[in-house]
Amino acid sequence: MSTVTAPTVSVAEPPAQALDPIALIRPRRTIRGISAVLLPCTAAGRPDWDAFAAHVARTAAVGITPAVNMDTGYVNLIDDTIRREALRIARDVVGPRGELVAGAFVADGPGAPFDEAGYARQFTMIEAAGAVPVVFPSYGLNAGTDADVVARLHRLAARVDRFIGFELTPELLPSGRVLSIEAYGRLLEIPQCVAAKHSSFSRRPEWERLALRDRVRPDFRVLTGNDFAIDMVRYGSDWLLGLSTAAPEAFAQRDRWWAAGDTRFDELDDALQALGDFAFRRPAPAYKHTMAQALRLRGLIPCDEPYPGNPRRPDGDREIVAALLDRIARAALAPPHEA
Repeated sequence: MSTVTAPTVSVAEPPAQALDPIALIRPRRTIRGISAVLLPCTAAGRPDWDAFAAHVARTAAVGITPAVNMDTGYVNLIDDTIRREALRIARDVVGPRGELVAGAFVADGPGAPFDEAGYARQFTMIEAAGAVPVVFPSYGLNAGTDADVVARLHRLAARVDRFIGFELTPELLPSGRVLSIEAYGRLLEIPQCVAAKHSSFSRRPEWERLALRDRVRPDFRVLTGNDFAIDMVRYGSDWLLGLSTAAPEAFAQRDRWWAAGDTRFDELDDALQALGDFAFRRPAPAYKHTMAQALRLRGLIPCDEPYPGNPRRPDGDREIVAALLDRIARAALAPPHEA
C-alpha cells in the first residue's frame, strides 16, 4: 500500500464571514463527473450483462467516470457474485488505465456493530478491479456520535489507498447520516479520503462543505449527490449522480458548456433537472425504474424491468419520460446563442 501524506487542516475556527453562496460560484471551471451506472435487467429479472457493458462504454466514452455497484446498480439487492461480475466487466470495458469507482456495501440492521471486516472484504474485491471504493452507509458505521463515525472512517482508511466518503440523509436510507460541519472538517483530515458524495438533498450544507473545502483542502472533491439541484456544480461541486445514467452524454455536454462559459449550459441543466424532479419523486428508490424506462425509450437497452425487489413506476410514466427526454435532446442540440 502506498504512503499517503496527510493534508494540513485547521477547522476549529469558524469561517471569517457569513456564508455567501454567490461568492462560491466558479465560472468556466472544469467539472468532473462520476455516473452511477444502471444495471439493466432482462424480463426475467436477471442482469443483462451485454447491455450493462455497452452502457459502461457509453459513459466512459464521453469522459465521465463510471461508478458500478452503486444504488443505481441495486447494490443493496444484489450479492457479491453479481458485484464481482459487474466489476470485472466494467474493468474490461474501460481498460487497464480507465477510471472506475464502485460501491462498498455492507448489509446490517439497527443496533448492529460496526462491520470493519465486511468493509475490508468489499475493499479487497474493489481494489482487485482497480477501482476506488465508495463507502456506503450502514447502521454499524453510522451509529453513535459524529466523532465515532469519523473514528471508524479512520480505521477503514488504514485498509485502502483511496476512498470516497458518502453522506446520505436518513430520510432516504435509514442507515444514512449527514455529519456536522465540524465532523466534516475531521473527515478532510483523512488523507486517503479523496472525495465525498453529499446527499442531504439540501443546498445549505453543501455550500458549507464547499466553503470549508476551499479554505482547508482545495484538492478535495465535494461530489454533489443532489438530484434535485444538479446545478450545484456552479459553486464548485463535482458530481456523483444516479440521474446521469439516463443521458451521460447530455451531462458531459452540459459540463463542457460550463467550462466554455456557454450560456446553453442553463437550458440543458434545466432540462436534465426536470427529469430529475420527476424521477426522484416518492418513493425515491423507484427512480431506478425511471432510468431503465428512459434508456429503453432511447433504444439503448432492450428491457426496462428493474431488479427484483426494487419499487416500480407506473407504465404511464413512459409518456412523460419520453417528453422529458425530447426536451433534453433539443437543449443538447441547441445552436449557439447570438451575441
